[in-house]
Amino acid sequence: MKRRALLLATLPLTAQAAPTLKAGVFEPAQAAPEFTLKGSDGAELKLARFKGKLVLLVFGFTNCPEVCPTTLATLAQARKQLGADAADVQVVYVTVDPARDDIARIRQYLAAFDPTFIGGTEAPDKLATMRKRYGVVAEKIASKQPNAYGMNHSTSVWLIDRAGKLVAMMPYGHDAKDFVHDLKLLLATT
Repeated sequence: MKRRALLLATLPLTAQAAPTLKAGVFEPAQAAPEFTLKGSDGAELKLARFKGKLVLLVFGFTNCPEVCPTTLATLAQARKQLGADAADVQVVYVTVDPARDDIARIRQYLAAFDPTFIGGTEAPDKLATMRKRYGVVAEKIASKQPNAYGMNHSTSVWLIDRAGKLVAMMPYGHDAKDFVHDLKLLLATT
C-alpha cells in the first residue's frame, strides 16, 4: 500500500488523460472492409479512393423521412464547422434501397446537403454483402399503399481513419459538435 501511495505521489499533478472520442471505439481498430460501388460522382466508389482522408460511412435511403436527412444535415454542419480541415473528410452514403435509389436520385439528394458528399449503389446482392461485412441491417417495411414502402436500417455513422482503418461508430442522434470533436482528434492523430 505504501508503494502505491508513493507512486501516486510522484506523478505530476498536471497529468491529464488523453482526450477520447465521443463515438464508440473499435479496439483494436481494424481494416475497414473494401467495397466497389457505382458512385454518384460518376466514378467507381471504393474506399481506397479516399486513403489519406477520414471517411464517414453512412447507410440510408433517399425516401427516408427522418433519420437519413437528419444525419446528413448533421454531417454537413460538422464539415462546415471544420473549416479548411473539411477537405480531409469525405462523407460516403450507401443506399439500402437500390430499387428506388439510382445514381441520379442519390446525386440530387446528397447535393441538397453538401455537394462533396458521394453516394453509392449497386445490385441488391452486392449491397447485402457489403452491409453484412459492416454489420448493417436493412429490411423493407410494407405499406398499405401500392409500391410504397419504408426501410428499417442501421443508423450509425462509421468513422474510418486516413489509413483505411475502422476506428469508431457514432450512434444516431449525436450533434455536429460531437462529430467535430472526434474528427479533430482523428485528424490530429492519424
